[in-house]
Amino acid sequence: MHRNLLLSKLKGHRGIDPHEESMRLRIIEFVEKYPDCFERSLLIGHITGSAMIVNRMRTKTLLTHHHKLEKWLQLGGHSDGDPDTLHVALREAEEESGLKGIVAVTEKIFDVDVHPIPARKNEPEHFHFDVRFLFEADDTQPLLMSSESKDLAWIPLDRITDYTTEESVLRMVRKILNQ
Repeated sequence: MHRNLLLSKLKGHRGIDPHEESMRLRIIEFVEKYPDCFERSLLIGHITGSAMIVNRMRTKTLLTHHHKLEKWLQLGGHSDGDPDTLHVALREAEEESGLKGIVAVTEKIFDVDVHPIPARKNEPEHFHFDVRFLFEADDTQPLLMSSESKDLAWIPLDRITDYTTEESVLRMVRKILNQ
C-alpha cells in the first residue's frame, strides 16, 4: 500500500535513453518485490531520493562534493522509511544545503538511477535505487555545508564536465538544457 505512490510515479516516467529506461524497470521490480524497500536496513539496497537543484535562470546547478564517495553529485539521501520520495529529496536538499524556499518544478520524477555503493565498516556493498526530482532555488542565498560534503557549489551548466564525468549527473544536465 505505502509503495503505490512511488509505483504510480515510476510507471508514469519514461527514461530518455535505453539505459535510464532499464533502470526505471529495475526500480519498479525492486519496489514491487520488497515491501521494506524504503528502509536502510534492507542490505541489498534501498530507495533514495535526490534533488537536482537549478537556479531560476536554469544556468547553474547545485552540487555537493560528497565526502565518502569523493565525487561531485546532486544532493539526496536515504528514505529512512518515508515512502514519499519527493519529500525525501526536498528534506535532504534542505539539510545538505541550508537553502530555504527550494521549490519542486513538478511532482513528477525527473530521472532515475541505480548505482552501487561501496562496502564500508559494518555495511556491505549495496545499491541505491535513486529517484530524482527537479527543484529550483535562489542561487544568491548563502549555503550551509553539512558534514556529508567536502564542498558545495553552484556549478554553471556549461562547465559541468570540469567537475564531474558521472553519466547520471551529465544525463540530468542534458535534460535541463533540452527543456
